[in-house]
Amino acid sequence: MATTTAQGKSTSQGKTDKHGGATAPKPIRRLDSPKHFINRELSWLEFNRRVLQEALDKSNPLLERVKFLSIFSSNLDEFFMIRVSGLRGQLQAGVVSAPPDGMTPGEQLTAIYNILRPMLDQVAHCWAQDISPLLEEAGIRILNYDQLKNKQRKLLRRHFQREIFPALTPLAFDPSHPFPHISNLSFNLAVVIEHEGNKEHRFARLKVPQIFPRLLRIPTEDKAGSYDRLKTEEESSHFVWLEEAIAANLDMLFPGLKVIDAFPFRVTRDADFEIEEDEASDLLETMEEVVGQRHFGFAVRLEVDEDIPQGILDMLTRNLGLADYEAVRVDGPIGIADVMQLTKLDRPELKDPPFLPHTAKIFGEGNLFDTLKRRDLLLYHPYDSFQPVVDFIGQAARDPRVIAIKQTLYRVGPDSPVVQALMEARENGKQVAVLVELKARFDESNNIVWARALERAGVHVVYGVLGLKTHAKMTLVVRREREGICCYTHLGTGNYNPVTARLYTDLGYMTSNPEIAADVSDLFNSLTGFSRKENYQRLLVAPARMRQELLQRIDREVRVHKEQGGGRIVLKINSLVDKACILALYRASQAGVQIDCQIRGICCLRPGVPGMSENIRVTSIVGRFLEHSRIFYFRNGGDEELFIGSADLMPRNLDGRVEVLVPIEDTHIRTAVRDEILFTHLEDTHCAQRLDSEGGYHSLRPKDGQGRNTQLEMVAKDKVWHSRG
Repeated sequence: MATTTAQGKSTSQGKTDKHGGATAPKPIRRLDSPKHFINRELSWLEFNRRVLQEALDKSNPLLERVKFLSIFSSNLDEFFMIRVSGLRGQLQAGVVSAPPDGMTPGEQLTAIYNILRPMLDQVAHCWAQDISPLLEEAGIRILNYDQLKNKQRKLLRRHFQREIFPALTPLAFDPSHPFPHISNLSFNLAVVIEHEGNKEHRFARLKVPQIFPRLLRIPTEDKAGSYDRLKTEEESSHFVWLEEAIAANLDMLFPGLKVIDAFPFRVTRDADFEIEEDEASDLLETMEEVVGQRHFGFAVRLEVDEDIPQGILDMLTRNLGLADYEAVRVDGPIGIADVMQLTKLDRPELKDPPFLPHTAKIFGEGNLFDTLKRRDLLLYHPYDSFQPVVDFIGQAARDPRVIAIKQTLYRVGPDSPVVQALMEARENGKQVAVLVELKARFDESNNIVWARALERAGVHVVYGVLGLKTHAKMTLVVRREREGICCYTHLGTGNYNPVTARLYTDLGYMTSNPEIAADVSDLFNSLTGFSRKENYQRLLVAPARMRQELLQRIDREVRVHKEQGGGRIVLKINSLVDKACILALYRASQAGVQIDCQIRGICCLRPGVPGMSENIRVTSIVGRFLEHSRIFYFRNGGDEELFIGSADLMPRNLDGRVEVLVPIEDTHIRTAVRDEILFTHLEDTHCAQRLDSEGGYHSLRPKDGQGRNTQLEMVAKDKVWHSRG
């Protein structure tokens, strides 16, 4: 196999001939064989395993480990709601078609559960034997109810009676009471009760309201006798699980009955839905109706307490329509994603050191549009502040020369300063058009709220192209200047969300390049009107021609490499699933092109297979920040091309979404992205893991536990990438 340095120099590690020269492995003829692809779902599980490994890593600060344990669990919830539910639906529908790897829906489900069982055992062990004791040492105690002192129990009972009891509604289950609906991800208690003098057990379901925190602070009593005040910071870090507090006080809910026991459980339901857009007279109203149906999808998973009696478990699975294997006994707290609550504690010594994102002086040097006339700017979040992007839109809203603003919004978050600026722009008489993607999964409700607010402000709001999601991140500002109309654009790899911009690594490119602006303007016209333009001057646009353009560039790299050598492709993306792109990369590897793929999540390509992918290396970085940038680099015989944008190499991105890749044509910025971001991250040996040909990942961290942490290096940098202009 060949290895490649950051500069693209190849060194052979393969076999040698009798003269000492490297011999190429015999090429594999049938590249599209199912054995040459890794299953998408199993690759995702390996990604989530890497998240779990961050929780297991004792070198991480304690509350950061808690955070990763929570992320692992919430990721898994979404995986069941979307991917497992899809496989289950295919199985029930008798779907026989298989993905490129050839696995049937049934085979995939079997493999998923087999892989998950030991991972869930790791989660339980990590929480009980590692993290919980360390939290207690740090003064953060999560007590079982039977560990509470009598006085604490009395205070907690008073708190329960006053604050929690009024919100609880037990629902009986017997021949005269139908089995109640259990909503998606709701926490519940299966309560076993009996009448005095009658040993026949009866059952009730009690939903634990999500309005209360899952970890209930243990109340203390001050001098005034108030039970809901906290004396000290130490005592404010003592908790009990909410369901245990409720279970201990069930006698209040069932007076005259004997409570035998109570067992926590949680149901996960199908949350993926499709709407017939061409039959929806009002997409906004349709989405509002559909979002509310998410709690009513068919059940796909039942999580129960490890000690639940088999009879009660059978009753639950039967009424939920689940198979035995879809019920998971949990040794420890169910729904451990809720421990994210602990990360809000004011314990900086238990978290990653804080850092202040850099803001270059150039952004304080007057009008940003004057700056962009002279030079392009590129920001690398979260290391560079997101505030200049907010300021770009804010200045456009207030600048009297600006006549129009157009923008796409995918996930903006609550209290969005970007949306506020757009509404201000409309108040100031600008023409404002905003495409709000209502189908951004799990952000639909939030986006509906913003769409309504923008419409009330007089903004022209559209909801995208029929049958597609608009995932492109772009803003166009039209300004009247002395020389005529000038346009300014911002195109990014991430959302217009200041909160996630502090947690995700993303690139944002700001330019006054007229050809890029013309492309963005044409694309907006196709989104808001009836234009169906497919050919653009500079942008690569999906679903029109992005796959075709990328495949042409991979094939070009092969041709140039055969002519002069030095072929080099580097991809830094979230996911690699698309079969056509994988086959093209295999062909490029067979031709000797050196390929590095840094893929955070799913990768269906098998690297390092002799005769097929021995020139392909795949790594993944999971660390403090979520690697979210998409960068595509082609050496092209020295006439380099580098693109950034919103697209991953997945069929859903290339065929079912509006996506944009923008070329970085400024030499200074392109070199900086290549050397200081792309190639630098390829040399990470602290957070990075390497994918083998069997689908497993292996840490690159040296035995001393250190290695090169490129995320930490980026935090320490004090610069912004911009052109010399």
